[in-house]
Parts: sequence; C-alpha cells; structure tokens
Amino acid sequence: MAAIELADYGPDFNVDPYPYYEKMRESGPVHEIRTPDGNRFWLVVGYEEGRLALADPRLSKSLDTMGYESADEAIMGPHVLTLDPPDHTRLRKLVAPEFTPRRVEKLRPRVQQITDDLLDAMIPAGQGDLVDAFAFPLPITVISELLGVPHADRDTFRAWTNEIVAPTTPTGARDKTIELCAYLDALIEDKRASAPRDDLLSTLLRTRAEDGDRLSAAELRAWAYVLLIAGHETTVNLIANAVRTLLGNPGQLAALRADFGLLDGAIEETLRFEGPVETSTVRFTSEPVSYGDTVIPARETVLVSLASADRDPVRFPDPGSFDIRRSATAGRGSGHLAFGHGIHFCLGAPLARLEGRVAIRTLLERCPDLAFDPAAGPYEWLPGLLIRGVRGLPVRW
Repeated sequence: MAAIELADYGPDFNVDPYPYYEKMRESGPVHEIRTPDGNRFWLVVGYEEGRLALADPRLSKSLDTMGYESADEAIMGPHVLTLDPPDHTRLRKLVAPEFTPRRVEKLRPRVQQITDDLLDAMIPAGQGDLVDAFAFPLPITVISELLGVPHADRDTFRAWTNEIVAPTTPTGARDKTIELCAYLDALIEDKRASAPRDDLLSTLLRTRAEDGDRLSAAELRAWAYVLLIAGHETTVNLIANAVRTLLGNPGQLAALRADFGLLDGAIEETLRFEGPVETSTVRFTSEPVSYGDTVIPARETVLVSLASADRDPVRFPDPGSFDIRRSATAGRGSGHLAFGHGIHFCLGAPLARLEGRVAIRTLLERCPDLAFDPAAGPYEWLPGLLIRGVRGLPVRW
C-alpha cells in the first residue's frame, strides 16, 4: 500500500481530521504517512491496534533503537517520554507519589480559588477570548504554583510551550527548548540554595527513595520540562475543547446545566470526542511488528492517532456523536485513550481531570448565557499532529 501524503489533504485536515481518519480506518488500522515537510512514519488509527501499540514493549521510546539522539534530548537529556524500562520505571517511581488522585484532590480548594479569581476578572467584560482569559491562565497558574515558578514568568512560559508543542518555524521548538532549559537550570539552582520550600521542585530535590535513589539535577530539570509542557498545554485545550464542544451541542449543554452529576461524563466524553492530544509521542520498532495485516519493519517510527482511535466505531457506538452520558453506560471514560495506555499513561491525568471539572462547572454556573461570539471569524487551529485545539475561543456571556 502506498504511503498517504498528508499534503494531499490540504488545510482541511488540520481543521477537521476526523473524516480523513475514518477513511484510513476503513482501509486498515495502520498506514505509512508522509508529511508535507518530508517526514515519514507509521500511523496506527484503529482503537484495538492503538491500545496494543501504546503498551507494546517492542515499540521503544528511546532513540537508541534508531542509533541516534533526538534534538530535544541533546538539549534536555533523557526524560520519561524518551526512556524505556528500567530507566523509565525508576524516574516515574520517584515522582508518581506526588500525582496520586488523593494527593491531587488536596489541590481542589486552590484550583477553585484560582478559577473564581479568573472569572471575577473576566465576567465584567461580557465577552472575550476564553483561551486568553480563562483556559490558559488556570492550568499555567496551577502547575507553576505546584512547581514553584514565579508568577511573573508565566507569560514567558506560554510563548515557550506554544512554540515547543506547535512550532511555527523549523527551529522554533529547538530554540524555545534551549531557552526553557536554561531557565529551569537557574530555577533549580535557586531552590537548591534557598531555605526548604513546599513546592514540588523543592520537594523533589529532597526526595529519596527507600533505596536511597534520588533525582540528579539533569533529571529534575527534565521532569520540570515535561510537567510544565504536559501539565498545562494539554489542560488549556481540554478546557477550551470542552467549552467549544458543549456550545456546539446545545442539547448536551442543557442536560449538563440541568444535572451537574453528569460533569464527570462530560469531561470524559470531551477527552474521547475532542481530546487535547491528537497523536501520541513517537515510538520506534525494535523489531518487525504486525498490527492487523500490516507489518512495520524494524527501526521505524510509529505514532498512534489517539483522535482516530477514540472515534473507532469498533469500540465506540456512534462515535461521531458527543454524548456526555456515554461513560455512565460504558464504564469510566468509556475506555478512551486520551491519556494513553500502559506504562506511559499520563501521570498528570488526575490533575487534568480535577482542573477540567472545576473549570467547566464554575464557568457554566457563573456564566448562564455563555455562547459563541457571532462576530468572531474562523478559528486558528494549532498546527501539527500533536495538540488538538484552537489559539483563541471568542465567546460572550
């Protein structure tokens, strides 16, 4: 089967990729893809195959499999998104206790306070960009406070992370990664030299495992990088995608307003229907791997389309319908892959869910007339295959 040329799809693929994913699934669960800039990889688009691939030990996260080092690893050093067991297991074990559902639940009062403060500032205007006024500042404030990042630096972080996850120039992601790494090195050294604080970076500086293991300075920097990027950029788009999708489905929005007991289902259905992560981070075949009738050779790059897998009718009846009651009838989260699967399942999932629930409920309670701004133009969609979302969401209330 010939490789699919994404350039043939044009800009429509960025605006609405789901019909294209549907056509791919109809002709097979795995396809060779070529991007407009010449990159080539294998894309898993089926749900069952995607779930298998995300947990398949034959798919390595380490570029050692390919015999070279990635650009960001050369700057940042290895981190949990580029490591396999046992190194991945060790690093995750040292940080995972800070992100258990019980530990994250203790953040709820502060998340609620930040949410209320943002809405206090936003509501008098009557209209505005929900991303700028609410969806961005909430998670960046939460993760920055959690890590101990000064408030004054948060707008700078937005510029860095936006370019890293959705680069607008060929060297944009690398340039911003270098700047972010230099900042994190200085921040960590400042915390090392200061009196003990109760933020996460300070805690991790002091943390030792039972066997005496602890994070090195480079490992701590890499963790801070991953948590800052994954800890806010994805949640920005979870909140914005949830609002955009609810406003576009007024029957579902009315049902949620009438019964906030459906809130968890609304968040899980948003994650499935219009999740913030369109495609997984890369994996590499350590040997030939078969999914369905397709054999992917060794030393090939593989991505899993989470967006496609979560709209696979084999797993989700009527997958193109947004139904906030779906998880109540099909188990928690309906088994969606928005947070991944296997040993690389998103460490921050409890925090993302908490922020999403608090943000959406409070916004709907305090803005009963929330609606799309009829004067707004077309959306500016984030480029690339990693993050699914829009740069701005003009609304009125």
